[in-house]
Amino acid sequence: MWRVRRPSPSPSEPSPTTTTPPFNAPAARRLRAALGMAPEHVAHGMRVSYGHPHVSPDHVIAWERGIAAPSNSELTALAGVLWCSPAELIGRPRTLREHRIARCLAPEDVARAVGHDVHAYLRMEETDSWRGTERQSAALADLLGLGLPDVVTVTGRDARLGELLRSAATTRWQAYVRPVARLVPLDRRFLEGALRSLHEEYQGHMAATLSWGGGAGDAGGAGQDFLDRIVEHFWAKLRDDPGREGAWQPGGPTA
Repeated sequence: MWRVRRPSPSPSEPSPTTTTPPFNAPAARRLRAALGMAPEHVAHGMRVSYGHPHVSPDHVIAWERGIAAPSNSELTALAGVLWCSPAELIGRPRTLREHRIARCLAPEDVARAVGHDVHAYLRMEETDSWRGTERQSAALADLLGLGLPDVVTVTGRDARLGELLRSAATTRWQAYVRPVARLVPLDRRFLEGALRSLHEEYQGHMAATLSWGGGAGDAGGAGQDFLDRIVEHFWAKLRDDPGREGAWQPGGPTA
């Protein structure tokens, strides 16, 4: 997960071990330009109106170039100066905390809505480990506007889902319908179709590899790349299924 990080007086590229919010640098630059503001104007507004005396034009430029990222409070202030919502300055949220920030909600708001103690909820954010009942998961999904892929991610099930999908693609996919259904609460026929398609696509890559002479060619690399992105392919196949619309309601996956 990412930790709140305040840029130094002279922003520099973050170290490889430092993770940051999914800040949408092009959006920040575009919004500033649309308002006819210079980085100096943005920095001044954040210092005077939002209590961030350390912010300089260099910070704004670094954020817009993607070599640094604003902290939570800086992101909120930047959104205020640019007359937009924080969600417009965030890339696709990846964690529970990022989804909450994108919705402009305080931890207390989420904790109260889902029926958790606020300290317990904050621990879940810090550890990326949602723990909730079916009812609480439904309330969380409704409050944060989470789709099924988001619910699986924020409940910490992406890694397990990836393992199951890779096994389904490389062995007998039929054996993995039920285990996948425990993580992804969709009608069995949708899951069967997606797993069958993943299996056939991967086996197609492997057949091409053999026909090209033993697995050292581009097809072998394509097969490994397919497995590396198996979760992404899985959600894409479900999205492309015309009968899946409305098949899932928030609250299926529980801790």
